[in-house]
Order: sequence, then C-alpha cells, then structure tokens
Amino acid sequence: MNAKKFEVSMTRRVSFSAGHRYWFGDRTAAQNRQLFGEWASPFNHGHNYVLDVTVSGAVDSSTGMVVNIKVIDEVLRRCIVRQFDQRSINDEVPHFLAVAPTVENLLLYCASSLRDELPAQCTLTTIRLEETPLLYGELHVLGTQIMTLTRIYEFAAAHRLDSLALSPEQNVELYGKCNNVAGHGHNYLLEVTVTGTPDSNTGMLADIGAVDDVVRRVILDRYDHKNLNEDLEEFSGLPTTSEVVATQIFSSLESALPVKLFRIRLHETARNMFEICAP
Repeated sequence: MNAKKFEVSMTRRVSFSAGHRYWFGDRTAAQNRQLFGEWASPFNHGHNYVLDVTVSGAVDSSTGMVVNIKVIDEVLRRCIVRQFDQRSINDEVPHFLAVAPTVENLLLYCASSLRDELPAQCTLTTIRLEETPLLYGELHVLGTQIMTLTRIYEFAAAHRLDSLALSPEQNVELYGKCNNVAGHGHNYLLEVTVTGTPDSNTGMLADIGAVDDVVRRVILDRYDHKNLNEDLEEFSGLPTTSEVVATQIFSSLESALPVKLFRIRLHETARNMFEICAP
C-alpha cells in the first residue's frame, strides 16, 4: 500500500552579527529625527540577529527529506550570512545604502534573496528575524504576503482561579491548588504582534515607541504587581484563567493600538502559552 504524502515544513536557523543605524546621509539631522524619532542616530549600533527560514514540500520517497539541509545551509551562508555577518549594513550591503535597515526591510530583502536560490522541490513559506530577544519580525510569503512585528513584555501578577458558577467543592475539584484562597502568582510574558505595510521612507510598519506606550499604559501599568481578581474591575466575577486574561488583553489592545493588532501570546509559565489571533 502506498504511503500517504504530506506537505512537511522544515525550519533552518542561522545567526549573524551586524551593525546598522537609522540615519540617511543625504538628510539633515532634523529630517532624520523626524523620520526615525528616538531611534535616529548617525552612529551605528549592533545586534546578534537570529534568522529562521521555513520551507515546505513533499517528502522525497528515496531520501526521506523535503530538502537536503546541507543545500539549505549553503544557500543561507551565501545569500545571507556572508553578506551581513560582521558588516555595517548601511555601508557594506549595497541594497541598504539608501534603504533603512529595519527588521521589516531586512525580511523583505532576505525573502527576495532566497526565493530564487532555494531548490525547486521546496517552497519558501516564512521568514522570522529576531533583532533582540524582545523584538522580532515575521514575513509569511506563501499565498497572501503578511508581515508582522512582535514586541515582548513582562509583568508579574497574582490571581486565584475561582468561578462563581461553581460550588466551593467544585472549584477545588476543578482548579486544585490554583483555587488556594490566598492566591498565587506568575511572571507573565506577553507577546504583542502587529501587522501592516512598512512605510516607504522609514521602512517601519509601526512606531514601536508608540506601541510600547500603549501596552505600558493599557496593560503593564495596570496589571504589573497587581492581584487580577481584586485590583482589576474587568475581571470582577470572572475566573482569571489565562484564557480569560488573554481575551481581555486582546480586546483592550485591539481598540487602543495605533496599528492593526494581529496576535497576542500570553505565557503563564514556561509550559503554558495561550494565543489569540485577529480574524
């Protein structure tokens, strides 16, 4: 009997260290600061970038592979790592002599560089570029192209899992130790992902400073070092499960952010993560 054929995705990771700056040499200092705000500087700063490239395809019956990883590695070394590693992106990568080296523009460049160089038996689907552990972008290129930018935040909060719809005995049976009357706490990690089209001048799809301000005002300043059950009106009468907390965060941010909200991920512990995506 013939084995069923599946589409399988494979992700390969590479890293490179590079410097860049948000500053155009043919613009005045005032023009650069108007474009890039707090990020504007005529001097370089550096990052240890992490790039994940995902391809998909059918598994070859003779090799058992979608594509030979050695081939992918050679393409990534030639098209990406050799161009960027230990380089000043603005000065040594020709494409960026007049293009802002934002995460968004780097994603577009990587996609363009890789698309025609990958083996024919696989298809490029997603590229993820991490600039810092708290900022990464993704470009989904299969079908309708979607670009996203994600910021990661942290807040500490206490809560107690208890439902008014259940009896005390039922609450203990359902929630166990999490129903402890005195509550318990978590160091929550919150990923906020926005989407849009990069501005042709700045290369940015969102003003990250503005996103930070909204998340700080709407979520972090209100949730951090608080008891969710006792201190926040929006959870009155509700069980403060991470599903409920994530839903409230998404609703609050969706109407407050200056850019379209694409997704939130709420990490309650290293083993629990909850995600809500826009329709």
